[in-house]
Amino acid sequence: MTYDECVKGLGSDKKFYVKSRFAVCNGASFLQTWTRNGQPVGTSMFNVRAVGTIAQNSRTITFQYYFTDFTTAGTTGAPAMPITTKADIPQSWPSGARYTRGGTMPGTKTFTQLKAQRTFKETVTAKPGQGSGSADLLFAVYEPAISYTPPAPWKLSGALGGKLFMLAPRWDAASYLANSTGGGTPAKKGAATFSYVPTLTYSAKAGAAERGVAQHISTAFTVPQDTKPYMSAKKVPGQSAKDPLHRLVNMTRKDDNRKAAVKQCKRYWGAKYTQGGKLECDEYPFATTYEGAAEADHDSEAKKFNFSVKPIPAAENLAGGNILRSFYAKNRIIDGMDDGFLVKIRS
Repeated sequence: MTYDECVKGLGSDKKFYVKSRFAVCNGASFLQTWTRNGQPVGTSMFNVRAVGTIAQNSRTITFQYYFTDFTTAGTTGAPAMPITTKADIPQSWPSGARYTRGGTMPGTKTFTQLKAQRTFKETVTAKPGQGSGSADLLFAVYEPAISYTPPAPWKLSGALGGKLFMLAPRWDAASYLANSTGGGTPAKKGAATFSYVPTLTYSAKAGAAERGVAQHISTAFTVPQDTKPYMSAKKVPGQSAKDPLHRLVNMTRKDDNRKAAVKQCKRYWGAKYTQGGKLECDEYPFATTYEGAAEADHDSEAKKFNFSVKPIPAAENLAGGNILRSFYAKNRIIDGMDDGFLVKIRS
């Protein structure tokens, strides 16, 4: 992500901007009011933007900082004002994780020095083997902070700095995702991402390879009462961040989902619903999610029949499945409840 992309993405009112799970940024403005004898005599300000990026299949996160838009008005001591930039990692899950940090963080520089330097970076790397579960999951909080103090004899009113919001970094070494062996270097296996809920997009437009899948999901979202099997209070997940889908890699449970879906296709469209192989039983939520058709068989608290099935052209079902598999890989979607994703239909 470039600086210009960050600025455009943040606009004038956003705390952060997400380009992908591997490129995010945040920003803040810092205004100083200078006083003498308790009366304001001038103002100064500057903007800070931090861009976090992760190279493909890398465990190193690079945070590029940009100090810009330095201005003064009236009488101030801004040119000599020391500004300190720090970035703490106050929490990790599991706790006790260790990180290798590098780069060119400036520590404390004056207003004038930062105006001239403008940009610098920090890198954060977490070695594998520190996470939890089979995916070796490690989550952390990365917290950039800016502070400043007026040079004597000046005084400032108001806050003397602040913190920038940055999406939480995550590291994994899942065996079913890219770079699971580190290319023969175990210390490099796995990769980092930023933690947020990504969105899988399907197209319902004429000519779209996955159109049948998209139309089916659209119906499940908008008129669930028209879907099969019937369930009066049906509301399928994957529509909001409060109720996302969760990837499933266990083959037995995926097979259970598919069998439960096919059972309903046969129930409503008959044993020959495939029309000699022209159609396939499409299910939503996907068989590769914990919310699939057999969810109630594995979770006593899940609502039975809170899913939808429909026979659709086999080629369109295949196209939808290929898009889903690519989405899992591209976004490093992890098995289980520690990760989630949404689905959106373009019409």
